[in-house]
Amino acid sequence: MTNDRHPDAHAHEHGHDHDHDDLPHHDDHDDHDHHDHEHGHHHHPPPDQLNRAFVIGIGLNIVFVAVELAFGIVADSLALIADAGHNLSDVLSLVLAWAAARLARRQPTAYRTYGFRRGTILAALVSSALLLVAMGAIAWEALLRFSDPAPVEGRLMMAVAAVGVVINGITAWLFAAGRHNDLNIRAAFMHMLGDAAVSVGVVIGGIGVLTFGWLWLDPAISLVIVVVIVWGTWGVLTESLDMAFDAVPKNIDPHKVREFLRTLPGVADIHDLHIWSMSTTETALTAHLVMPAAEEDDHFLRNTAEGLKKRFRIAHSTLQVERGVGPACDQSC
Repeated sequence: MTNDRHPDAHAHEHGHDHDHDDLPHHDDHDDHDHHDHEHGHHHHPPPDQLNRAFVIGIGLNIVFVAVELAFGIVADSLALIADAGHNLSDVLSLVLAWAAARLARRQPTAYRTYGFRRGTILAALVSSALLLVAMGAIAWEALLRFSDPAPVEGRLMMAVAAVGVVINGITAWLFAAGRHNDLNIRAAFMHMLGDAAVSVGVVIGGIGVLTFGWLWLDPAISLVIVVVIVWGTWGVLTESLDMAFDAVPKNIDPHKVREFLRTLPGVADIHDLHIWSMSTTETALTAHLVMPAAEEDDHFLRNTAEGLKKRFRIAHSTLQVERGVGPACDQSC
């Protein structure tokens, strides 16, 4: 945070504090140039744990793809070979999510002032879109099987699907802890959960067909699974799309943020308020505060940024203070 005792003073605060207390009371020492670079992730898995999850998940799925492809060639099963190709797309989705997470931790540069944080948003968008396309293909195949039922391809197919349940289930579990606070991780979680559910459907459908001869059970289960996965993935897609277009994050009420800033001591008006996602875990804010008579200092700016962080989880705030004299405060975006 910087303050040069000038009408256009700015405040920059970086952090990830998830408390919801009132404005903190700082000591009264004077600080003319203060930058707070807290990056505590109180509800996020640490980077090492996240890296371990990606390494294990990608490794397990690569082995599964290789084994499934080998069995498909030996058994001359086109279905197994095709499913191996589908699972290879899962590996690519995990690699995409991992690469985005690692890029997000790179330091900003003079030309990329926010670094590569937005890569996590793009990864979530691409991953959720790919999953919806895959679900569409499965739904289409299921509808075709209603008109032309075909039995599940024997016990080998069921055995491979059972292994798929285990592999994808373990991978989804690895990302379960981080899915609530990181859309990129949630997209990877949904991808793995979706594949695990499809494999469960293959096993159940196979049992029904082999035991009772119910050829309709396999496509019916597939359609139910598709509906459930699409329902869960649609939110990831729309939220990542909103983030890509710099919309206010859905967990933040912009009216409450405006009211919070407007009721600060000495603030007569507020304009040019912008709130957007820098990444799937970080939110930024810029605002112009009109303060005609206030003698603001670094403490006011620091406390305001701290309040935004604690109340709304806005970790990166930039505040410009204006006296309300002249045309400057009449200019808004």
